[in-house]
Amino acid sequence: MMKHQSFSGKSTSIGNSNGFRFDAALFKANPEFFGEVRATVLAPGQMLVSVVPTGAPVPELQDPEFNPVMQAFLSFLEGQMTAHPELIEPVTEAQMAHIASLVEGVEPD
Repeated sequence: MMKHQSFSGKSTSIGNSNGFRFDAALFKANPEFFGEVRATVLAPGQMLVSVVPTGAPVPELQDPEFNPVMQAFLSFLEGQMTAHPELIEPVTEAQMAHIASLVEGVEPD
């Protein structure tokens, strides 16, 4: 399982703007954050920082149903599946029956 990394930072003034200053270790371990990033406030005190690929459109402006939390989860899941394909197991008929019983009578939006 991938270990979550945590890095210390602090808000600071940068010229006439404000920004965040993080330990150099963040950028050494994750050089993709040297480029353009986008911050999405998820809740009070919680923020998701994502890399914006060069020339890529901002997804939120293109798709009103874009969910940065779901995108982060799917990216994590992709990494786990790539790193540990031996842990992938097919869903059994018994599991499908159990899932069906859990959602019985639920109407999707």
